[in-house]
Amino acid sequence: MRAGTGLTVLALAFALPAAAAGQEERPRARDLGIVVGALPPGPLDAITDVSGVRVGHVTIVEGDSIRSGLTVVVPHEGNVFLEKVPGAIHVANGFGKLAGVTQVRELGTIETPIALTNTLAVGRVVDGLARWTRARTREDVRSVNAIVGETNDGFLNAIGVPRVGVEEVRAALDSVRGGPVREGSVGAGTGTTALGFKGGIGTSSRRVRIGDSVWTLGVLVQSNFGGALEIAGVPVGRRMGKAGFLENWIPPGEGEASDPTAGCAAVWRAADPPDAGGGSIMIVVATDAPVDADGLERIARRAPYAIGRVGGFSAHGSGDYVIAFSNHPGVRVPHAADVPLAERRVLRGEALDPLFLAVIEATEEAILNSLLAATTVTGWRGTAEAIPIDRLRKILAGD
Repeated sequence: MRAGTGLTVLALAFALPAAAAGQEERPRARDLGIVVGALPPGPLDAITDVSGVRVGHVTIVEGDSIRSGLTVVVPHEGNVFLEKVPGAIHVANGFGKLAGVTQVRELGTIETPIALTNTLAVGRVVDGLARWTRARTREDVRSVNAIVGETNDGFLNAIGVPRVGVEEVRAALDSVRGGPVREGSVGAGTGTTALGFKGGIGTSSRRVRIGDSVWTLGVLVQSNFGGALEIAGVPVGRRMGKAGFLENWIPPGEGEASDPTAGCAAVWRAADPPDAGGGSIMIVVATDAPVDADGLERIARRAPYAIGRVGGFSAHGSGDYVIAFSNHPGVRVPHAADVPLAERRVLRGEALDPLFLAVIEATEEAILNSLLAATTVTGWRGTAEAIPIDRLRKILAGD
């Protein structure tokens, strides 16, 4: 199969209705009565509940083999390079390519929009973000630390075709806005799979009270990881026959093999079903609470707990990353300052507990939304089936 044949769809988020991008309307977790945790969501239950955060997608569907795209998250409505946000990056499993890690860890700031794409497009997207940033600051800027994450969409997408690049970065950034966020098989989630089903983009949010103030934390995920799907403790993946790898991993019962190593060679050589494979998850966390880089690192470390709650386990080949930032005006870092001292009021460590819980709940729900919103997609090497909603309803009802 080759790219460039048949229909081409280039959809910008918010610019086209769902049908224009080949998407059917599908429920979110709360539409099915799935309520994750105790904390309340924001009005949109999306990362854009954090005031000033905007999201844009470019979705690319070409011929029978290109199923990819780009998703961008802009931290605030100003110039992020000139008003940097405190940020942190946590690596749960490092089999991936996340550009910009070392500078964020060294300086504790993020200075560009955050972009998500496919594995082999990272370099081109870094170039696009750097060009876009320099064009909006000064052409003599000599360093731009672009933050670009990825997951590998090489099952549905002919990933070797350099389809996502500088023009797509510009288009995605031109499309950003607040409000409802498109989920599922859009943007960087166009060609992803997760937990044996079609994966994609998902989002959720939580509101928490800390002292006399109420703060919002939002999460956006690009889901593309392996495992056996669980929802509220129900083994949905196994019930739907999407956890075949477990049969290879469970030891034989008593009497089936006297030698505990018997059969191991055959199992080792067996091809892992798609539900067991790596493939990665990118988690973007935003908050309007006044949290510094150290606090954001602590929040980011909690987000992967949600992977286990939905049946994932950070497989060998999975790149599981969390990018967290605060856009509170009082903690932003100017690109240049006239005085050497900086004074900022931030939440104390013991005040972060509500945000620790919020990030786990919001990440879990965002992952579920990414799966529920995704549509069945046929691409380069086969088809990734969306979760069958009617069957899911019956399983969750105990039928």
